[in-house]
Amino acid sequence: MKRFHVHVNVDQLDRSIRFYTTLFGAAPSVIKPDYAKWMLDDPRVNFAISQRGRQAGVDHLGMQADDDAELAAIGTRLQAADAVALAEKGTTCCYARSDKFWAEDPQGVRWESFLTHGEATSYTSAPNESGATCCRPATDSKPAASCGPNANCC
Repeated sequence: MKRFHVHVNVDQLDRSIRFYTTLFGAAPSVIKPDYAKWMLDDPRVNFAISQRGRQAGVDHLGMQADDDAELAAIGTRLQAADAVALAEKGTTCCYARSDKFWAEDPQGVRWESFLTHGEATSYTSAPNESGATCCRPATDSKPAASCGPNANCC
């Protein structure tokens, strides 16, 4: 079963952690100096916040797959909608190693569909051989709403 994903940029991480911990009635499952994540079962959501110098607010939405087949099915649907902006294998993003599809809906809302393979010690990986990062293809000159000054983000 897929899990809904929401990532919110925040100005004050500690204050936001306190708020969301109270709202969800649960402590974050991951806390880093610039990031926190709640893996909730009720509602079934992967809710993440980060303080990385970006505009506060919803960064992106997404779906977290439980296995390769689920992610492939999501990717096939996104490709049929001609919405895939970037497909990644083995990337590091948000302190996790993942395969993912980045897409954008007709209004410009960014969607991240992904399968997590394990934890990572850094927020993001360096650009790949083509120059792409975990948020945007290298050939795209328009910065993503979720990208910071180095465009190394998710």
